[in-house]
Amino acid sequence: MCNRARLSSEPETLFTRFNASWAQDVVRPNSDPVELYPKSKAYVVREERGRRTLDVMAWDVLGGQAPWPMTNVRNLTLPQWKALAADPAQRCLVPLTEFCEWTPDKHQVGEGKPIKGEMWFAVPDQPIFAVAGFWQMTVKGQGFTMVTCDPNELVAPIHPKAMITILHEADWDRWLTGTPDDVIALQEPFPADKMTVRGPVFPTRSS
Repeated sequence: MCNRARLSSEPETLFTRFNASWAQDVVRPNSDPVELYPKSKAYVVREERGRRTLDVMAWDVLGGQAPWPMTNVRNLTLPQWKALAADPAQRCLVPLTEFCEWTPDKHQVGEGKPIKGEMWFAVPDQPIFAVAGFWQMTVKGQGFTMVTCDPNELVAPIHPKAMITILHEADWDRWLTGTPDDVIALQEPFPADKMTVRGPVFPTRSS
């Protein structure tokens, strides 16, 4: 499930897109994070003192306290996720321009063993879209996770178990400030006809 994503944008564009400014005490990275991997730093939008802010967090909401990075969560009835869902201060938006899922089958590309290809999904009418997320302070600093849901018809053939919860722009405030019932209601697949996919691509193998 989505452990690979991309944000091709600088903070100034995110300020305008999300009507946000830097979070208090934020430590800006030396270079803007573009390629997102588990544990890597990423830009995250959250509410702070009644305003939207842009923060920098690691993509692992448990801060290394699990056998693997907790980059995605789905079952919001589990106590630890239910607590985050219930507290608007622990919700966030994760800005992305694309996210990746790997092909179910391996392909023979050039020499070497067959490999899986990358399939990249985007939202054409939202060049920067927002994924529903949670964040919390961990032993290693602030960490975030993306919330997943059932896959739509575009994602399901590639990843039949789940997809990240892309929010409609009109629902951003509802996610950040709404009730726990709002969170559950918004945990649904984004319309497939409003998305595109490209691939498979094989960036580590030449033909």
